[in-house]
Amino acid sequence: MTVRTRFAPSPTGYLHVGGARTALFSWLHARKHGGVFVLRVEDTDRERSTAESVNAILEGMTWLGLEYDEGPFYQTERFDRYRAVIQQLLDEDKAYHCYCSKERLNSLRVEQLKNKQKPRYDGHCRDRRDSPSGSVAPVVRFKNPPDGNVVVNDLIKGRVVFSNTELDDLIIARSDGSPTYNFTVVVDDMDMEITDVIRGDDHLNNTPRQINILNALGAATPAYAHVPMILGADGQRLSKRHGAVSTMQFREEGFLAEALLNYLVRLGWSHGDQEVFSIDEMIKLFDINNVQRSAASFDREKLLWLSQHYIKTSDRAHIAHHLSRHLGQLNVDPTTGPALVDVVDALRERAKTLVEMAQTSAVYYRGFKGYDEKDASKFLKPEILGALTDLQERLALVSDWTAEAIHQVIQETADAHGLKLGKIAQPLRVAVVGRAVSPPIDVTLTLVGQERTLEALDKAQIYIRQREVGPT
Repeated sequence: MTVRTRFAPSPTGYLHVGGARTALFSWLHARKHGGVFVLRVEDTDRERSTAESVNAILEGMTWLGLEYDEGPFYQTERFDRYRAVIQQLLDEDKAYHCYCSKERLNSLRVEQLKNKQKPRYDGHCRDRRDSPSGSVAPVVRFKNPPDGNVVVNDLIKGRVVFSNTELDDLIIARSDGSPTYNFTVVVDDMDMEITDVIRGDDHLNNTPRQINILNALGAATPAYAHVPMILGADGQRLSKRHGAVSTMQFREEGFLAEALLNYLVRLGWSHGDQEVFSIDEMIKLFDINNVQRSAASFDREKLLWLSQHYIKTSDRAHIAHHLSRHLGQLNVDPTTGPALVDVVDALRERAKTLVEMAQTSAVYYRGFKGYDEKDASKFLKPEILGALTDLQERLALVSDWTAEAIHQVIQETADAHGLKLGKIAQPLRVAVVGRAVSPPIDVTLTLVGQERTLEALDKAQIYIRQREVGPT
């Protein structure tokens, strides 16, 4: 039997990081078993579902590389199918019309709560054969088995037993004829021959209801795996107050998709002490049965650690490709300066995100507006003026603008003035990038370029002389 999994988001917002993890687990399970991964858009909530949300979900899936084999299927395009199955259940006396008014249902709920009973429909219309007069448009309810148990052999949580006496007769069609969530899910899983349902554990209580409907339809019951939720550092369910939770927001913050995927796969699953996984390793090693039962906590520092790892170790052309976009968002044209791959080589050891790398590298394309006051005060002093002037003259004569040639000139200048290399490198660094932190000075000057370096040294000397003279 071919394994068939599905990811079935509701398009009422962005692709939440929790949903992305569920999609990843479903995708890995299908890929591991040579199966099929289906994307289904559960858009029956017409008031909240939007085309923008659909696009956000599709964009997030594409960015993460979670390619689907079938779909996307839209529930709103399957209403005729749902109506046919509802009619089938009615014809087979496995469902019925319920004419109870909202007032009666509210009174029933109040009375049950007063008696400390679990609120549930009392089956008032279950065996009704007439259609009462009046204007109440009926809903359709599923005839849930009145006794016995539903056993869910969950792949993550283990054996979970639900008593049918705790489950009331679920509404499967509203008074306007539109199908409800728990019903459409069942029909879709049946028609799409889903064998393994991997979803958040907030759906666990829906599972016995759905199994009963599947049984009534004579359909096979898929295996279920309910993934625990993701918590913030405060132990509460992950939400906007904890920072980024939209998948695409992580992209905007400069994370590589592979870093986020690696982080998500480790949220609730592990393989020994291994922390870093390639996609191929994820597919080979992932086992849904080994997902932990308890909730996982989102640790941004761990994600940043992984992000830095991938920036340091990924192919430099791959990093440059994604860095270009972030430079563009800073209004930097990466064709106006050094090759992006050279920038990546220079900055990848320290950068934790591509946004950080872009902000640091912007100076190599458009210069800087002003010196860091603290660094300029410390390093651009009158006593270094002679050495900087001499260095500028020597650098102007360099015909082969490489790190090796630049390093040799800087060293020779330092020796000529009786200085340690750092004593001239730091003032030079402030002169060309405006601050005292950058890659090695020879690499920095290579990126800045000869012309801009010489111009920067001109400005630095003017700055030092003006400070020496003081305000007039």
